[in-house]
Amino acid sequence: MPSHNKDESIYNLIPQEKVIPPKPPRYESKFKETAKDELKNVKQDHRTMGYAKEPVPKPTDYLKAHQKEFKLPEPQTTGRINEKIRPPVPDPVKDRPLLGIKTNKNFISQNAVDTIMAVPKKPEKNLVDTRKGDKFPLDPSGLAPVYVKKKNFGSVPTYIIERKEETVRAKAEYEAYMEEYFKKGALRTMTDDERESILQGLKKNWDELHHAFQSLSVVIDTIPKKMRKEKLEQDMKALEKDIDLLQRHQFIYIAD
Repeated sequence: MPSHNKDESIYNLIPQEKVIPPKPPRYESKFKETAKDELKNVKQDHRTMGYAKEPVPKPTDYLKAHQKEFKLPEPQTTGRINEKIRPPVPDPVKDRPLLGIKTNKNFISQNAVDTIMAVPKKPEKNLVDTRKGDKFPLDPSGLAPVYVKKKNFGSVPTYIIERKEETVRAKAEYEAYMEEYFKKGALRTMTDDERESILQGLKKNWDELHHAFQSLSVVIDTIPKKMRKEKLEQDMKALEKDIDLLQRHQFIYIAD
């Protein structure tokens, strides 16, 4: 079947030269010259690689004796006005001391009087902690009761006083709050007879549970026996908790 492609032509069979299109111009930044100038200003020549051409030493710069020895710098004056200057050596002629001067002071008597009137020196408080006699001051060591010398020693701390006042205030507010409830008739205080009656009933129930607990078999090898033992223990603990609650608290309020 003949092809109806319009692009087919006999001229397409003739080999044609391949035309390479020209490349677009290469991109160059507009800051290129500025970057070059900055690099030249910052760059340090011979930083790592050394000189391109090693300079030859001069003939006059040969190594001399004691050239590599360390030398102290020359002393410099500070220029201070109040520098201490030592006095000159005394002149044996002009600065001759006075000779032949005598005094009537009795040094023996004066020394005796000074010794009698002198205040005795208090011994230092030291602590010896080794058998060789090593010692150190006692006061800064923390072993001496220095706190007893404080002005407020023996007084009650402020925070305890404030805490007591806060407790008294809270108790008064609670009593006033409960008094309002009593006036409304919402609560009433449990009487001693009621307390004693309830205690006796709880103790009687505990005795019955304890007797039942003691009557359990020695060998508990089945699930029902284990469940009954756990149930008795829980009931006894609950009764003990209620008994302890009634015995510890003085006032118990009941809502009618």
